[in-house]
Amino acid sequence: MTGALASRLGLVRMTGRDPGQHHRVASPLELFFDLVFVVAVSQASQNLHHGISEGHAGPSVLAYVMVFFAIWWAWMNFTWFASAFDTDDWLYRLSTIVQMGGVLVLAAGVHDAMSAGEWDTVTWGYVIMRLAMVGQWLRLAASDPEQRATAIRYAIGIAAVQLLWVARILFSADVQFWTFWPCLVLEVLVPIWAERARSTPWHPHHIAERYSLFVLILLGESLLASANAIIDALNSGEHLPGLVGLAVAGIALAAGIWWMYFSGEYGDRLRTMQQAFGFGYAHFILFAAVGAVSAGIEVELDLLAGASEHLTAATASFALTVPVAAFMLVVWALLLRRHIGAASSACFLVLTAAVLLSALFPQGTVLGATAAAVLAVVVVELGRIRAR
Repeated sequence: MTGALASRLGLVRMTGRDPGQHHRVASPLELFFDLVFVVAVSQASQNLHHGISEGHAGPSVLAYVMVFFAIWWAWMNFTWFASAFDTDDWLYRLSTIVQMGGVLVLAAGVHDAMSAGEWDTVTWGYVIMRLAMVGQWLRLAASDPEQRATAIRYAIGIAAVQLLWVARILFSADVQFWTFWPCLVLEVLVPIWAERARSTPWHPHHIAERYSLFVLILLGESLLASANAIIDALNSGEHLPGLVGLAVAGIALAAGIWWMYFSGEYGDRLRTMQQAFGFGYAHFILFAAVGAVSAGIEVELDLLAGASEHLTAATASFALTVPVAAFMLVVWALLLRRHIGAASSACFLVLTAAVLLSALFPQGTVLGATAAAVLAVVVVELGRIRAR
């Protein structure tokens, strides 16, 4: 698209933005875009909670991982593209809104996917999001000769994998399950292949902020779970001490996760493509773990209220401790270990293990996991003070 034609259509020429731009922050469109992911994350978390409470912990966790990959990957691809090429003109906004529609279609299919293994709706919602990104990459290829080779690689790679996703739904549920993993691998390899042509000019501090905002979205789910515990305590009048304790623990865990993640600035660590890939991809585990914490709290609530005859104390304990421990391990490896010193790191890892091991004592799981997470925050703060 020529510059003159684009101008007549009210479009801005799509080209690489300045990765060193001062005071770069999330745009209103990006914040609006994040809102639809609240719906998708909520659906995934709620179905994980119900699946575990109904005695289907293993299949529910696997289905959650699969659904969360679709949510995370679509969000992440948009985020990095926007950081590098956001034009904020009407065509860019329209394409983004199409992606948001895809997220809502995906969210509408989460229950059927996680409870019955029916992935058609989730697949179509995901493909809508990804094909909208193909359109964005093709627009970049037409607008910016310097980025053309990279943009074409992205467009071809994404489009080819979408054909495989659609082809999967023609087969049985077992075939869809086993073919999911090769398709996942191909998806995550597309950026690695495409960026070899030329690195895209993403903004490191903008990326760090966008990831931080998504953590806040996920923490909102945990706070909602704590609020539900408080509401149930007030309405039922039964198990009041336990429900209040669970609510307090949920708030403390959410605050601890927030404190650990937001204990420093991370934009300066994104200087190379290798660092960018490590940061971006490792956040899948981190995001999925934070999203699962709310499900763990809700499962503990079901156990306390006796709402499920299939739920055991051990299952409920691990439903809460595994995501908290997984978050702590990843946040240490990815963000904390270079900033809190060897001694503090050792203490932090011991407390991470303590969170997980607290599940072996079902009567004290919530208290133990919460106490260990709170102590981990203290360790992080002391480690930062000593490192100054």
